[in-house]
Amino acid sequence: MSNNGSNRFEAIDSLVANEFALEVEGQRVNGIFRISGLITFKMAYGSNQIVQQPFKIAKMVQRDPNNPINNWIRETRGAGETSERPRRALSVLAIDDTVVIRRWNIQGAWISEIAYSDFNSGSAEMVEETLTVYYNQLDEEFPAS
Repeated sequence: MSNNGSNRFEAIDSLVANEFALEVEGQRVNGIFRISGLITFKMAYGSNQIVQQPFKIAKMVQRDPNNPINNWIRETRGAGETSERPRRALSVLAIDDTVVIRRWNIQGAWISEIAYSDFNSGSAEMVEETLTVYYNQLDEEFPAS
């Protein structure tokens, strides 16, 4: 709550960081731990050019060969050193009480790096797979407004 300068208080609706989803080609993907480094707007200093910064998707390692991210990873590894990278359309959704309040649509996304958390026989933590993703375009929607 905040005091708006008078004696009355108003509720402030806030977004909780753990209420989000990721879609790959329109299909919601399970097992996403976090999305980090998502910069939705950045101008290059001294120019009027928008800079597209990579971001990271951290997820659990899953067995399902039909999982859209597993397919994308296989295609990326299969492409090897060719110049044409397998690209996908992604959407990151911010959700508040089951309502999508913000959507970032990412076009031409491609994986530049696949990294894994430490394999440790003394740990019970899940192995984490982290993808570094570059993209061509990012658009932001405010569907709940």
